[in-house]
Amino acid sequence: MKKYAALLLFAFLLNGCDDGDLIVETIDFESVTDSQACDPLTNTLIYKLKAQEALLLQLPQDKIINDNGYYEYPIDAKGNGLYRVVYRAYDGTVTAANICGAIPPSTPKVMEEWIATDGIITIQSTQIDKKNANDDGTRITGYEHSIIINNVTFAKPSGDQTQAKYVFGTYNTTVTPATLTFRTNTSGLAYSCSNVKRIFNYNTSFYLSIEDIDPALLVNTVTPSNEPRRSAITTTMNKVFYKTAKAETGIFTEDNICTPTSSSPVVEQTWTGQIGAGDKGIIEVTTTLVGTTYTHTIVLKSVALERGNSSFQLGSSFLLGKIEVNTAN
Repeated sequence: MKKYAALLLFAFLLNGCDDGDLIVETIDFESVTDSQACDPLTNTLIYKLKAQEALLLQLPQDKIINDNGYYEYPIDAKGNGLYRVVYRAYDGTVTAANICGAIPPSTPKVMEEWIATDGIITIQSTQIDKKNANDDGTRITGYEHSIIINNVTFAKPSGDQTQAKYVFGTYNTTVTPATLTFRTNTSGLAYSCSNVKRIFNYNTSFYLSIEDIDPALLVNTVTPSNEPRRSAITTTMNKVFYKTAKAETGIFTEDNICTPTSSSPVVEQTWTGQIGAGDKGIIEVTTTLVGTTYTHTIVLKSVALERGNSSFQLGSSFLLGKIEVNTAN
């Protein structure tokens, strides 16, 4: 963030401001639908470009939030603080290099600059969903951030100008959608922990678990045809969690899911199953018997996973896996 603040100041000092023959009455970027970031990982400097104009939004890191919500940030320090909105007009074609380059090109030159000295930056963030290819569930692929500056005052060469509302536009971020594709397991088995009440299935980068499963679901009795046992997700029973590993911190294994150690991966995100209601948020178990082995097939019915204000659907019938119990042992 400090890097981009310095770049803005450096470009201003290098190019200077000169009214010349250019007179700008209003800032109009309505025809520019795409916003870009100099660094999509930090989103500290977001910009929109026209042929000879640039509109810049500078924020501290992590203020573009990938979660549904409404966020407000005040423009402080008379436009020289952590939150800045700057408009520039150039004497030639402007490119991303003029905005993001460590050493901005000497041309084109800034002919006019407006700096927002007061106002409130508001960001309405909304998740972008897509239907999952494998079932009728959904996955989050990104977020649309609608940016408006309210009660903004621009300091411009001809004097201050105040607007009740200025629409900066939208900026989209992308996120990796949950694949929930379990590791290759031809038997279709899920796993259980002997030391904690946890049933799970996993891949190296995530696991999906049921904590404190209702003991009435796993009874060694064959269920009648089309009559599975059913029990809802509650705050104390059948708790569902989807946890992901932070990149480059390790991988999940059967052992470290049951007993975390110092070498276990860092959990980056935790999504929680919504409480069951009606036919939604249900754990369903069908039990069969072959020889002395009972097989409990565990299905999550219409389960939604939530984190913060965001959520996505696993699908109407999501197979977690099978638990086998050999009664001969």
